[in-house]
Amino acid sequence: MQTAVQSTKDREGALSAAQKVVEVHHALADYLEHGLTLAQIDRFVKETLDRLNCASCFYKYRPGRMPPFPSQACLSVNECVVHGTAGYLTRPMEKGDVLSIDIGVKYQGWFGDAAWTYVFGEMTPEVRKLTNSGKESLAEGIKELRPDNTWLDWARTVQDIVENKYGFHMIRGLGGHGVGRALHTAPWISNVVPSYPGEWSDAHGRCLPGTIVAVEPMIGVGTGQIAQKPKDWPIYTADNSLSVHYEHDVLITDDGPEILTAGLEQVTDVITR
Repeated sequence: MQTAVQSTKDREGALSAAQKVVEVHHALADYLEHGLTLAQIDRFVKETLDRLNCASCFYKYRPGRMPPFPSQACLSVNECVVHGTAGYLTRPMEKGDVLSIDIGVKYQGWFGDAAWTYVFGEMTPEVRKLTNSGKESLAEGIKELRPDNTWLDWARTVQDIVENKYGFHMIRGLGGHGVGRALHTAPWISNVVPSYPGEWSDAHGRCLPGTIVAVEPMIGVGTGQIAQKPKDWPIYTADNSLSVHYEHDVLITDDGPEILTAGLEQVTDVITR
């Protein structure tokens, strides 16, 4: 695996793309309000990307046998864990909704990809606990992304926080990935430790300086299992319980992890308007 960042110029390029993602999220936080539809939110994402002179790397993205992704951003409400489209839910946002927004950009040959979860109205105790589990597991897991550690160190940390400290469920079968000059590169980064030998081939790979990874805990209240219709993008919790999704882009350096999407954690994520 060739590392993405091999020079100061590379780092600056990757950082610029990642920070475009942060700018979009902060613009969204100022825009979001009760009564907006996902289609309106997605249109705002497109307008913001145009203003920032970058483009969505999700729009028309087509992995494997899936149809082209139809939206600028992944907009996933409540039981939808990830990959919600702008048209899968047509009703407007209302009090109590939990909306995860995943933004991916391409800017000057580099890709940035990060997600945050927004809550409409005052958080219930359960929702606050759920969002705290996502934020804490992400922050503590990133500390493990340092030279000579393995991707398994990340998984052990985030899974322990979510499942043993908070009592929720890390989603199985979904995880993070390398990013940089392409949207998805090796390694694949599970959020749970493997249950049998060979289940996760990248588990014991080393965290090499110069590698950029998009790490992303996805958490369900009632289950770690998912449901998805064939050739349809949205992925749901199997029991339709609430879910959250948090994601940072991280550059592994000789001195440890550098969060390229730093500033995202300061976004206003409780929408009271």
